[in-house]
Amino acid sequence: QVQLVESGGGLVRPGDSLRLSCAASGRTFSSYALGWFRQAPGKEREFVAAISWSGRPAYYGDSVKGRFTISRDNAENTMYLQMNSLEPADTAVYFCAAASSPYSNDALGFRGPGWWGYWGQGTQVTVSS
Repeated sequence: QVQLVESGGGLVRPGDSLRLSCAASGRTFSSYALGWFRQAPGKEREFVAAISWSGRPAYYGDSVKGRFTISRDNAENTMYLQMNSLEPADTAVYFCAAASSPYSNDALGFRGPGWWGYWGQGTQVTVSS
């Protein structure tokens, strides 16, 4: 069982940076692939980034590639999403997710919310001038 809690959301201006954190419970945190999704009002949940259980490789959605960086600190049971050059289109609730089972990776499956087994409650990010 994995429990996830996001933090770090807030209101920022276009061009600003923000770092989200996802704290996980469970002794086997380092065994699970982790990911970030986001959902804007009236839209489907969108893949943002994922990182394999080993820490490499990482995967990104096209809309955030080159601006966002996913990382994990297994010693701290925490995953991060560094978001740079934020745009109003990045406004959404951001969710972290963990794989359904340990030691599983799927470069294509990552991109769909149905692949993931555990979800946090979400943190709001608003980008507005």
